[in-house]
Amino acid sequence: MARFYVDGNMARFTRKDICLVDMELYSGETVEDLEPRRLFPVSGRMKYITLLDSEGKEHAIIRDVETLSPESKEVILDCLREYYLIPKITALIDRTEKYGVLKWTVKTDRGVQQLRIRNRNADIKQLYDGRILVRDSNDNRYEIVDYRELDKDSLRLLNTDI
Repeated sequence: MARFYVDGNMARFTRKDICLVDMELYSGETVEDLEPRRLFPVSGRMKYITLLDSEGKEHAIIRDVETLSPESKEVILDCLREYYLIPKITALIDRTEKYGVLKWTVKTDRGVQQLRIRNRNADIKQLYDGRILVRDSNDNRYEIVDYRELDKDSLRLLNTDI
């Protein structure tokens, strides 16, 4: 079965629920209750968004969210923000290490958090664009949007671990 790709001039999206959308094709067909998901959640944040039904069957792929109308684009991005809720680390407050386990106290856009990181090589990933993805021992995920934007004290604490 060939994949069906959606571009901005083919469909309109409306929000149905927190993470559900309806897709109305300009040809007249409507598909309800679709869940937008990123095919490449780390590197392709705005491209290749799959639209799945409640059984996980793919109905279409949005090649590039930027091609959608402003209203449809906002609907898709709102759903993705809800589904991929990842707190953003804005500062490192403290760092300790005991028995090989890192303990970070960080300030996030959701408040102060304490993270326990068991394997710095596997759980702290620096990406090409300045982002750093962090996974704690409870499998929670955090993101530093651009480490170069951190204050000097945060950078000093972070540089020991990346």
